[in-house]
Amino acid sequence: MDIIQPSLDEYSTIHSTKVDRIFDELRRETYESTSHPEMQVGPVEGRFLRMLVLMTGARTVLELGTFTGYSTLMIASALPENGVLYTLDRNEATDKIAQKYFDKVPFGRKIRPILGNAQETIMTVPGPIDMAFIDADKTAYDLYYEEVLKRLRPGGIIVLDNMLWKGEVLAPEDDEGKAIDALNRKIALDSRVEGVLLTVRDGIMLVRKK
Repeated sequence: MDIIQPSLDEYSTIHSTKVDRIFDELRRETYESTSHPEMQVGPVEGRFLRMLVLMTGARTVLELGTFTGYSTLMIASALPENGVLYTLDRNEATDKIAQKYFDKVPFGRKIRPILGNAQETIMTVPGPIDMAFIDADKTAYDLYYEEVLKRLRPGGIIVLDNMLWKGEVLAPEDDEGKAIDALNRKIALDSRVEGVLLTVRDGIMLVRKK
């Protein structure tokens, strides 16, 4: 199920500010070298993340789910000179691809990759943080959400990806769909935050801590 028509998705990409060439190179290698390249965020969502960093003035960001580093680089490219991005993943093969591209750009030095099970490595990330992007194993989203909230400063934001799960949240059957639907319902009633579920790509939940 396509959440958005491919032609409209292409139109959005064409009519957004062009990404630097390195992002096109990384996207190409991801599709050539990985078994699930669709896990990579697209240019529009990448630009959205970059815009959020610029608009909020975030200095310390936490990312759960590096994959090949597209979203990581987008976020890091918007951080100030003293900014830092902690990015968590457990896949050594895709982490090597990501690191290769981190090393190609000056802002790559702002990135702190942490390899291992994110349910454990997140405990090592210091706070406070200004922004978090959650795009890892879906059944653990609630755990990540709670751990991020502990570290998030008041007024900080959380971006959660795949929160429409290809439309399956309407009648979830698999464990991932059920976990995402449950978290959507939780956030809508969570007095600690304000949230809005956006129909961008596969659904983005944008949360602000009160």
